[in-house]
Amino acid sequence: MLWHNRRAPRALRVWSDQIADDEVEVIRGVRVTTAARTALDIASRYLRGVPFDPAAPLDALEAVAPIDSLARATGLRIADVQSLADRYRGRRGIRCVRQVLDLVDAGAESPQETRVRLLVIGHGFPRPQTQIPVYDEVGMLVAVLDMGWEDVKIAIDYEGEHHRRTRREFNKGIRRHDAVTELDWTDIRVTVADTDGGIIARLTQAWERRVCAQGGNPAEIPPWAHSG
Repeated sequence: MLWHNRRAPRALRVWSDQIADDEVEVIRGVRVTTAARTALDIASRYLRGVPFDPAAPLDALEAVAPIDSLARATGLRIADVQSLADRYRGRRGIRCVRQVLDLVDAGAESPQETRVRLLVIGHGFPRPQTQIPVYDEVGMLVAVLDMGWEDVKIAIDYEGEHHRRTRREFNKGIRRHDAVTELDWTDIRVTVADTDGGIIARLTQAWERRVCAQGGNPAEIPPWAHSG
């Protein structure tokens, strides 16, 4: 919330800042910042204005995850946020904005999915595509994968608690995994119990197997595939 002085009302975090008329909209009778302005503020403030190392994208998780969610919920256009960043060129934290926006993906359905995506990017793997539809031989949709790489047919699915809440959901997840596997996908299922090192190790092993299966030489696998 923007406030006219440094004394914040109880239980609110306030900021002193300038805001243009086109950066405000009314939702259910309440004046709020637009999605683009909200994303700008999140990107510049969550990291306290300190640029992060692009080689360590997980450091930006606190900013990327909420903007992923915002983009998915509102249809946020990254170009609109970039335009605001140009408008406020020189503002503290504006370099963070550009770095964070480069990592945003509206395909993430949860902060955990965002975290896994940033984890694999940070270990040098190509950026995964999100929400990948998989069809069977007759063109029927059998699954939408959280993230993955279609060229090597490797996917990562984050299994949240809701997937195990009922027997029906649990069985549905098993059938989905089996169907995807039968279509020659390697589907790596990740839960909250998995460590970062374990996730990277499983992905690396899957990638190496795919390289061999496609007639490649394991010795030619890029160095990043052996990190973790």
